This record gives sequence, structure tokens and C-alpha cells, in this order.
Amino acid sequence: MAFQKAVKGTILVGGGALASVLGLSQFAHYRRKQVNLAYVEAAECVSEPVNREPPSREAQLLTLQNTSEFDILVIGGGATGCGCALDAVTRGLKTALVERDDFSSGTSSRSTKLIHGGVRYLQKAIMKLDIEQYRMVKEALHERANLLEIAPHLSAPLPIMLPIYKWWQLPYYWIGIKLYDLVAGSNCLKSSYVLSKSRALEHFPMLQKDKLVGAIVYYDGQHNDARMNLAIALTAARYGAATANYMEVVSLLKKTDPQTGKERVSGARCKDVLTGQEFDVRAKCVINATGPFTDTVRKMDDKNATAICQPSAGVHIVMPGYYSPESMGLLDPATSDGRVIFFLPWQKMTIAGTTDTPTDVTPHPIPSEEDINFILNEVRNYLSCDVEVRRGDVLAAWSGIRPLVTDPKSADTQSISRNHVVDISESGLITIAGGKWTTYRSMAEDTINAAIKTHDLKAGPSRTVGLFLQGGKDWSPTLYIRLVQDYGLESEVAQHLAATYGDKAFEVAKMASVTGKRWPIVGVRLVSEFPYIEAEVKYGIKEYACTAVDMISRRTRLAFLNVQAAEEALPRIVELMGRELNWDDYKKQEELETARKFLYYEMGYKSRSEQLTDRSEISLRPSDVDRYKKRFHKFDADQKGFITIVDVQRVLESINVQMDENTLHEILNEVDLNKNGQVELNEFLQLMSAIQKGRVSGSRLAILMKTAEENLDRRVPIPVDRSCGGLEKNVNQTRSGYNATFSYWLGE
Repeated sequence: MAFQKAVKGTILVGGGALASVLGLSQFAHYRRKQVNLAYVEAAECVSEPVNREPPSREAQLLTLQNTSEFDILVIGGGATGCGCALDAVTRGLKTALVERDDFSSGTSSRSTKLIHGGVRYLQKAIMKLDIEQYRMVKEALHERANLLEIAPHLSAPLPIMLPIYKWWQLPYYWIGIKLYDLVAGSNCLKSSYVLSKSRALEHFPMLQKDKLVGAIVYYDGQHNDARMNLAIALTAARYGAATANYMEVVSLLKKTDPQTGKERVSGARCKDVLTGQEFDVRAKCVINATGPFTDTVRKMDDKNATAICQPSAGVHIVMPGYYSPESMGLLDPATSDGRVIFFLPWQKMTIAGTTDTPTDVTPHPIPSEEDINFILNEVRNYLSCDVEVRRGDVLAAWSGIRPLVTDPKSADTQSISRNHVVDISESGLITIAGGKWTTYRSMAEDTINAAIKTHDLKAGPSRTVGLFLQGGKDWSPTLYIRLVQDYGLESEVAQHLAATYGDKAFEVAKMASVTGKRWPIVGVRLVSEFPYIEAEVKYGIKEYACTAVDMISRRTRLAFLNVQAAEEALPRIVELMGRELNWDDYKKQEELETARKFLYYEMGYKSRSEQLTDRSEISLRPSDVDRYKKRFHKFDADQKGFITIVDVQRVLESINVQMDENTLHEILNEVDLNKNGQVELNEFLQLMSAIQKGRVSGSRLAILMKTAEENLDRRVPIPVDRSCGGLEKNVNQTRSGYNATFSYWLGE
């Protein structure tokens, strides 16, 4: 019975079923493997959550204020901090957690989205006979299996291809990958295998085929990192932990131990970032789980504490989904500078990264153009020359700060520990640092074990192995079908809701607005290209979303998938949040500006807008270039360097032209060579150059922009319609409007 509860359902990420990835027979093999997860029994010891739903943020704040003393106070709402809170509360300890920003606002939402043991770490462990790295890989592979089991809606196994271009590499990498399977043991997701050149190209057709010998495919896990982090936080809250985001620790509280006469950390002075209210939260034990900000909290305890965090920036980019197969990733094991690059399908897009660059600690890391171009160059090396990798194809980019640490207890304090470090200060502050996303649970277990021992707390062993996270317990691979049938949601939206909220998807569906269409009946989208709906904004507030940035980056993942789409959705998101949270007009505008700033700096918008125009593909006279630039900038009023559907709608409204959104998308899509939802200046100049040369016989966008330019002052409504597959030179005014074409302009 325990096994049936633990393995109920299959696994689905971004709407794709695991069975479709592995095949039915292989999928059944994977399910049988889960019989070996005997540790599921530990979850059976845990009582049911004390709350059916997580308490509101206001209720959590009252608990923090009114509780005389907690057993555990965790500082930090990333994966590790939330993991510590869940581990502590399920052992029966009175637990609190505070986070200065939003849950998963830092490194935990900016990962490679992999749940993995680390192939490269195993290679180093073997080559250097490093037992520490070997243990870390083995532990991570165990945790990988557990995470896939406890959050099946948010995670799934993913096959990853390692292309081979030299014959001698084939046995070398094959042995390494087989050792990876061997170390995983019963937790191996599926055995790795070798592909011939032809089979490799069949699975990954956009791969560089010159000199390709073959490929090796192995399996790791993939997940929705921010949503996974949030699921851990929500689960902890349901089990009784007092968790609150936007609560900043101003200082640590201390009291004198009557037995030793020494000062001991006894809590923290906390400030509500949203209201400015301050109060004390007292606890027998305080845990520092602040990732890159580890040393900041350590110095609150002891201003002379030696820094142990050595931050490193990892940049990722997101590109259109056609750059990779839907169910196969790619690993570049040796880039031009010795780093490793992953090229993975994620949320129907393609994610590429990461870099590894020393950086300063900042709450707002910015992806550099140098790192973006480095990733693009590495991608070009592995893709066919038929696939033109463009800078404009980067739909989003972000930088995450890895909190690499040195062990303060080690004789070699300069040596970076790839494993996690649990440090206990003289005043009793417990710091957990280092490690990786995949091992968050075991890190939390080690931390709470240390807390119990150091502070003489009364609690049993960890019970989080096999413990379902929010949304996972009653999820099944066919759950989305019930959403379609019971609520009238379109299939793509239903699959997205099931893969994001698991068995809580029905609560979101109940909030969905009627569309006013024959189909879908409910589920108004925030932006047409993505399956996010307005009801998710309302539900996101129940999940402790407090700002528009929370909503576009962590409750939905729009900012991480396409910054342009996120910006388009922002006004409606702010309107909906304002209605729920009683924001006035000033607050709404502030939220809009803050979110746009976030997109501009932290999600790669700035880097896009600063690109120089490549004139090499444009054959226009200087006078023509200036003329077309002037026309372009009538639409690009903000001087961004590109125009979107929003810019076109603004100009059309100024000349009283009405055009439906789908038609505008079609018009821009004809010229949008990068398929990134926007037309850049160089793309527009390329278009006009092609028209002059006769390579293009007609363009609705060129005509629309020419028409708008000439009619801005006259305010004459001239809609542009497609007729018989082309454009006609006649104007026929009717009661319903105008049907006009202007082919005589195309030779301009």
C-alpha cells in the first residue's frame, strides 16, 4: 500500500508525459525500479498536514509575532532553507522561516533545471581519486530518485545526448557513463546506450553531422525549479511551519547562557519589507541558509568571522523550442575553455548554459553580453550549419550566483568544497552552505540533525524521504483530461495546469474566467503564445505572491521563457493583482516600473536592446537607411531597437485603425526572422532591402508601416487585409471599413 501511494501516476513536465519520452515498455521498467524505493515507509510515519491549505501571509506573520519561542528559525527561503523548515516541522519541531525577498527569488530559480548526480563530478572523482566528490555524486543520485518520486508533476527523467566526434572518445565516455549508471544502482532511471551516427541524427536532427561518429545517451532528471522550491515552502506551511517571504533579518538576537556564561544566538529582529513593521522572532536554534549571502548573516553573529563563500555566476539563455528536440537534451562535455554546456528542452523552449565566472554577491545579478555570446558560440559548434544561431534568438537570459564554499574547519581553507558544509559558530548559529539543488533534502537533514544535537532539541529522525510535496500526492498523468472535460479548458492549458499545480490544478480551474467563446469555455490567457491564464494570478496570491515580479518569474515562468511576452502580460497581471490586493494607482505604477526594471536588467532585456545593427546583410543607400530608420522609430517610440505588437497597436490606434491581435501577430511573424515575437531594426532594414532587390514581392508589415507613416497627421483609417494570398491595388470603402492594398509602394 505504501508503494502504491508513493508511485501513483507517471511524470509530466511542461505538458509532456514521461511515457511518451521513454516508451511504454521502458516506462514500465522505470516504474518497476521505484519498487526499490523502500524509504517511502519513512513518509508513512508523518502525520497528515495540520492545514488543508497554507495559511495566509497575514496569518503567518501573526504566528511569528505571537509565538513566545520557536525550536527552529530558518533564515532563507531558497531550496535549502525551505527544505530545512520542512524537515524540522515534520519531526515535530516548532518551526519558523523568514525570507528577505520571495521564495526562490535567488539562485534556486536560476538553475539549469536539472536534477542530477553530476556526470562531470564523477569524472573528476575517478580521475583524481576524490572520495568526497564520489560520495556527493552517489548522494545526489539517491536524492534525484526521491525528488522525481515526491513531486511527479514538477519533474521527469530526461534523456541527454553526448555526441562523439572522435573514435577514441566513444569507449572513454561510454565507460564513464556506465559508471554513472552503476553508482546510481537501483536508483538508475534507465540504462544508458550508444547510438550510431544515423540514429543520433534521427533523434537530434539539428546536430552537427560532419565528423560525427555516434552518440551516447544517458538519463538525468529535469524539473521546474522555482515551482519546486515553492512546493517545498507550501508543504512546510501546511505541516505547521510559520513561513513568511519579504521578511528581512535586521539583526540576530543573543542572550547569555546561565551555565557557560557565553552569549548564544536566540532569534532575530525581523522587518516586514512590505510594511516596514519590525518585531523579534525568538528561537532555541537559528539556521543560516542564505546561499550567496551566507557570510552576511555569519558576520551578524561575529563581525570577525572569516568569509567562506566564493560566489560564481552561472549564465543561462533561453531560445526557441525548434533549436532542440522536444524530448532530448545535449551535453557538451568540453567547451573551448574547458567548461560544460547543457542544451536542453524546457517548457517547450530550449535552455542553454551555464558559465562559471567569479562574481560579487548581489541580490540582482545581471547576465553579461560576453557570457551570452560564449554560450551562443558553443551552441554553434554543435549544431548543423543549416541552423543559423542568431543573437536575436535569445528570448531571455539570466545569471544565478552559485554559493561555492570553503570549509572553515578544514586545514586547507582555500580549497572549495563541492559538497555542502554545516558550520556551527561559538554562539550556536548553524550555517548550511554549498551543495547543489538536487541534494537540498539531504542537506536539510544534516542541518537539522546538527541543530538537534547542538541545542539538545527533542525530535526523532528525518521523515522527508518519500514525503509528497504539495500537488504530488493525487496527481496522475490523465489528470489534465478531467480538467478539459469538467471545466472546458483547452488541452494545452489543462496540461500546463496539471504539470504546474498537480492535484491542486482543480482549484485554479475553479477560478478561471469564462472566455465568451464556444471553446475554450474558461481560461483566459495572459498572453496568446503561452498557456498561462488569468486565474493563476489570483491563485498565485494564495501562494504568497506579493509583487508583479513574483508572478512573472516564479508563480508563472514567463520572464524566464520570453521577456517580451512577460512585458506584454504585465499590465493585465498588475490590474488583477491590484484588484485582489487593493492597490491604488500609485502602487500599480510602481509595480509596473519595478517589474520592467527586473526584465530589463536581470532577464536580459537590456542586453537585447543594446545590440548593434549588422549592416553586412543590408544593401541600401545611406539616404534610404535614414528614411527607413525614421519610419521604424515612429513605431519604436522608446528607442528599444525593436517593435512589438504593442507598438504597432499604439500607432494604429492613433490613426483610428482597428485590427485584431491574431492578425497583427501574423503580420509581425512574416518578418520576425528570429521568431521571438518582435521585429528588430536590422530585420526591418533587411526586409526593405529585399523589397528593393525584388526578392520579396509583398509585405503586409512594410505596407502597414508606410501607410501609418503617411496618415499619422491625417488620421485616415486604412486597414490592411490579406486578399487571395496577395495584395491588390484598389480601395473599396464599405460600411464595415476599408479593404485596401498598396502594391505600388513595394518597389520603393
